[in-house]
Amino acid sequence: MSKELEAFLEYIIVIRALSKKSVEAYRSDLQLMEIELNKPLIQLDSKALLTLLAQYKNKRTLNRKLSSVNAFFDFCYKSFFKERQTKLKFAKIPKLLPKFLSHSEIQNALKVIDTTTWIGLRDYALILFLYASGTRISECLALKREDIEGEWLRVRHAKGEKERIVPLAKVAITAIHTYLNACSYEQDFIWCNYQGKKLSRISAYKITQKYLGISPHVLRHSYATALITGGADLRVVQELLGHSSLLTTQIYTHIQKQNLKETVEACHPMT
Repeated sequence: MSKELEAFLEYIIVIRALSKKSVEAYRSDLQLMEIELNKPLIQLDSKALLTLLAQYKNKRTLNRKLSSVNAFFDFCYKSFFKERQTKLKFAKIPKLLPKFLSHSEIQNALKVIDTTTWIGLRDYALILFLYASGTRISECLALKREDIEGEWLRVRHAKGEKERIVPLAKVAITAIHTYLNACSYEQDFIWCNYQGKKLSRISAYKITQKYLGISPHVLRHSYATALITGGADLRVVQELLGHSSLLTTQIYTHIQKQNLKETVEACHPMT
């Protein structure tokens, strides 16, 4: 590993205080490039790097590698390791609408859950909670009982280790309390499996797949979509979702535009 790369990793650990996963992603991307090209990254020109990165056909993977390279070069320029700024252009990715379910689709799925058992009550409460909170599945499974305070949810284990507080619908709170009262196990984490242990991501995926045919993340998209089409301000949705950048949230504006177009086509006499 070159001294410049070592300095960059120290910078993102100490100064920027990035998460362990982010640091490891940078380390993996950049160190592998130095190994494959058998040269310090700082000595490579754009052409050599782009030739190497051309092997990544998936544009999202390619852009992640480019992001790592650009962050490294920016650090080197600002640290006077490089005389000139180098910035590689990202690959263009077509904007795709995120998959989501309508309110009625989710409600219809909830109706078929057998709530005569505590497992059924858990499945019901989990789906309702994900749709009512918009939390990531990792955030959801990390929740403890004390994280629900009245009608507010405290998300402590958010992406990027940023805590946030969001309002939670009464119907979701009621469903959670009903499930916990029926559950024969007592533990700190809200969601548990049939053995009383913390529910895993795989188990949560199986639950949403069983009743809705989707991953838990689609319920997060459904939450955001419901807010946007209902007229919520984009910055409010950004805060509720815990997005660090408004650019991430702006993907939902395409849904809003689509909804407006469909409304005009359905209602206007000239269409």
